Amino acid sequence: MSPLGAAFDGAGTNFAVFSEVAQHVELCLFDEDGAEERVTLKEVDGFVHHIYLPDVGPGRRYGFRVHGPYRPERGERCNPGKLLLDPYARAIEGEVEWNEALFPYHFDAPGRRNDLDSAPYAPKSVVVNPFFDWGSDHPPRTPYHETVIYEAHVKGMTKTHPAIPEPMRGTYAALAHPAMLDYFVKLGVTAVELMPVHQFVQDHALAERRLSNYWGYNTIGFFAPHNAYCSSGQRGEQVQEFRSMVKALHEAGIEVILDVVYNHTAEGNHLGPVLSLRGLDNAAYYRLSQEDPRFYWDTTGTGNSLRMNHPHTLQLIMDSLRYWVTEMHVDGFRFDLAATLARQFHEVDRLSSFFDLVQQDPVISQVKLIAEPWDVGDGGYQIGNFPPLWTEWNGKYRDTVRDFWRGEGGTLGEFASRLTGSSDLYQNDGRRPYASVNFVTAHDGFTLRDLVSYNGKHNEANGEDNRDGENHNRSWNCGAEGPTRDRVILALRARQQRNLLATLLLSQGVPMLLHGDELGRTQHGNNNAYCQDTELTWIDWPNVAEGSELLDFTRTLIALRREHPVFRRRRFFRGRAAHVSGEAVKDITWFTLTGREMTDTDWDTGFARSLMVHLNGKAITEPDLRGLRVEDDSFLLLFNAHSQALGFTVPEGLDPWWAVEVDTAIPYTEYRPLIKGGSEVEVEARSMLVLRAHQDG
Repeated sequence: MSPLGAAFDGAGTNFAVFSEVAQHVELCLFDEDGAEERVTLKEVDGFVHHIYLPDVGPGRRYGFRVHGPYRPERGERCNPGKLLLDPYARAIEGEVEWNEALFPYHFDAPGRRNDLDSAPYAPKSVVVNPFFDWGSDHPPRTPYHETVIYEAHVKGMTKTHPAIPEPMRGTYAALAHPAMLDYFVKLGVTAVELMPVHQFVQDHALAERRLSNYWGYNTIGFFAPHNAYCSSGQRGEQVQEFRSMVKALHEAGIEVILDVVYNHTAEGNHLGPVLSLRGLDNAAYYRLSQEDPRFYWDTTGTGNSLRMNHPHTLQLIMDSLRYWVTEMHVDGFRFDLAATLARQFHEVDRLSSFFDLVQQDPVISQVKLIAEPWDVGDGGYQIGNFPPLWTEWNGKYRDTVRDFWRGEGGTLGEFASRLTGSSDLYQNDGRRPYASVNFVTAHDGFTLRDLVSYNGKHNEANGEDNRDGENHNRSWNCGAEGPTRDRVILALRARQQRNLLATLLLSQGVPMLLHGDELGRTQHGNNNAYCQDTELTWIDWPNVAEGSELLDFTRTLIALRREHPVFRRRRFFRGRAAHVSGEAVKDITWFTLTGREMTDTDWDTGFARSLMVHLNGKAITEPDLRGLRVEDDSFLLLFNAHSQALGFTVPEGLDPWWAVEVDTAIPYTEYRPLIKGGSEVEVEARSMLVLRAHQDG
């Protein structure tokens, strides 16, 4: 009976599937011509139906049919007319071909049970070869405080790259191509966070509009790499190609983090298709309405939510996570709508069974765990409330940094908090600054270039009359909506992109870049491009100059962060004097533009849009991971979000001389004379200066 799924041992395959409600289960084996052979799983232990078949090996396609009660009013939806995917399938062949036979009802009579055979239209599970030569592969295990994450889409990242052979583009193999590995290494990122690569379904509604589920947040196979991202046409080869990609990225020192969707599946609500879990054991796997179990309790906005208080649902998720770590060698996970995973009953519970299991698991607890800390249910916005083992996408960081640089008043205090690691969110439960995964842009929303080019969304291509997508983007078009030839506006937009990148990469916490932002990628104002698998969302590599100014600027910032521990501290700033080597020093000090230390009144000034912060490299009190004391250069960061240039007085009593490391007013580094403490330096309108303490003048 164990393990669940199809396990090939070199001589035969064991098939095992859970269903508590089933009266009996049939295993359906398909030959090369598509002919179906059915075998009843007569052995049942603990509601696991299983059989061992010798001479059945890798490449064999299969599925299940479940015989049992069909009583939707009680949440029971068994129907042997529906071929079901194995929830533990390691590979899936084909995709859903939308047909009435896939649904539990007839289109012309929704109340009548539909017994049409779905097999001709359903994808098939595939037995895979579990063996792979990992060689000397080992995880990079980059510490959180040294991590720079790059959020990427397998296809969008590589589809147009001229150095990659055309048949390989848009696949796992393309991400492992030397051209991409070289790009990641030169950029300086340490981890690639892949948007969903679990097997997903193209939505029926999108297919009818001739669009596609580009993002992939519509999972149907929690163990199977998405087959459309495989460059090989061989059945089940996506597993080995994915492994080869991970191995190549590891050899380049880059971690692989997966964006995973364990909160819902592609089966949707009561009007959705029967593809897997719904037909196996609907009430065990899904949250059903207590008032009427025909319907689903949904906190994801997708039609259903997985039942996180059922032991076999929890086992499915935990087994999947362990599989991707142990058998596929991934280095971490970003959990989509993670608040849903915390809903053991209805309320969000940070001590739910799922988090207990993760905390105690010897495998999963050792990798990077990143929560998207919200869902669409009541009380679903849970930033700062996840357990200490977890890090979180910090939506408050995104919102505050956007507001500050577009000139919103009253943001100084919160901006300072976000810049220094959001201690107000993470310090009280013993977490560190790297609990905050900082980002300004992500796949959901504007790209960086569009954030400074559009006041409103432009999603007409999605076919929803521009109703979809976020309306309050905290964006600013800098004076014209969309494309313009106005040089002043274009210069301001370029400066704003540099401001946002510099703030992100020099903040405490873990920075995350959206793929293509460093290249000026645009989606022409579409802030919800989930259904656009076109040039709109792909990186336009043929028109990207390798030496582009923004790319070089981003590389410079990442290198500065890597070289200076003061920008990636492992503990929060104290803000008060501490004794270091017998000397009382402050690790951080905030100044007004006159060089005076800020008071409560200064923080509360609603019209102020400038500030200066001293990061004392001599006051890093924690040792590094080898136990050695860390000392770094000191830095002054000067922020001017005003519409006019301002004179900043470099505070006296710190270091006597300062060198300009970064000036976001210009796209490149140029020689600048040293600045003497106590003197005034002009900071251009809407720009930022980074000064490094220099030993002598």
